[in-house]
Amino acid sequence: MTHDDLTGLFAKNAETVSAVVKPMASLELAMSHAVSVAKDLGGSILAAPGWEPAALDQLGGLCHEAGLEFQTKNLRQRPNEIAVGFTRAQYGVAETGTLVIDSASEDLRLATMLSQVHVAVLSPYDIHPDMHSLQEALTRRMTRPPSYMAFITGASRTADIERVLAIGVHGPVELHILLVGEAAS
Repeated sequence: MTHDDLTGLFAKNAETVSAVVKPMASLELAMSHAVSVAKDLGGSILAAPGWEPAALDQLGGLCHEAGLEFQTKNLRQRPNEIAVGFTRAQYGVAETGTLVIDSASEDLRLATMLSQVHVAVLSPYDIHPDMHSLQEALTRRMTRPPSYMAFITGASRTADIERVLAIGVHGPVELHILLVGEAAS
């Protein structure tokens, strides 16, 4: 399978579980998307733990311009105020539309679970066909303590015994997956 095939299959399967999948030409455009989503929600906080200093400076500037508070740590202190959690996914699984995120940081876990909308950045080159093809990469990552890998497939959803579906009860109401970079043919 080519990168384009994997990307297409990933997008199709992620959209099947209500994720919004959008290609982005750059990380800057992905940041602008996250800021726009937070602003549209009327939210006050955009949480972005785990990013490199240069990206944090740029995102902080965009948040300031939009009148948003920007946080990278201590998310436990204001859990109900996080409009958007902006994270980077290490892998995608085409077969299920699943994101795999190295979540050793508590703040990163909180950003993915407590935000109204989770916006995740994924490189098309990090999409694998299925879980089996990720085994070696995950084994390497899990040998470095502390290790905590999150597997996220779609927005938070649950159903009660009568099969009444509820979205966003145990996590974000929406999941946006931004594919940053071009996949090769």
